Amino acid sequence: MTRRFPPPPPRDQPLSGARPSADARALLALRKSANKLVLGEPGPSPSELDELLRVAMRVPDHRKLGPWRFIVFEGEARAGAGRAFAQILRVRGAPSQQVEEAGKSMLRAPVVVAVISSPVDDGRTPVWEQELSAGALCYNLLLAANASGWAGVWLSEWAAYDKDAGVLLDLKSHERVAGFVHLGTAKAATPERVRAELEGRVQRWTGA
Repeated sequence: MTRRFPPPPPRDQPLSGARPSADARALLALRKSANKLVLGEPGPSPSELDELLRVAMRVPDHRKLGPWRFIVFEGEARAGAGRAFAQILRVRGAPSQQVEEAGKSMLRAPVVVAVISSPVDDGRTPVWEQELSAGALCYNLLLAANASGWAGVWLSEWAAYDKDAGVLLDLKSHERVAGFVHLGTAKAATPERVRAELEGRVQRWTGA
């Protein structure tokens, strides 16, 4: 495999707190999720995905707890997961269209990564901080994929919040799905969307 990223530095190696990069600034300024309907082959191979995940894990992580893990859906496993999700809705008597959509939900992209927030109960580190770290990881995975030539979108939808879907994914009682990150190749451009304005969202502290 041709590495797309430099290897991680040795532990305790001094690293610069800033890395000016015009390419990185352009990536951030123009970053956009792909529409889930335009993702297709190819996606990252297993070894390429492992590299993306290692890079994605370089996120803020208070006390170095690593409060997240991954469930990867590739190949035929995607269809199997979709059928299992569809069955959850079918036994509940959900409308046939919802059942059908659930069955296809994991086939939208060649690779789907479920990022699982798995906070560690160390008695010191707030769970909220650990959940934020999982969210940062989802976003970092998108950035790493985009920088490597793949398109992606971070979705949650009903399965991320469903108890039976959680049982299917073997989630522990303290775990939650931070998101399903779909990765592949964009087969069409996605138009820019309306973005929130900065005005009215910034308050500069001047004292009590």
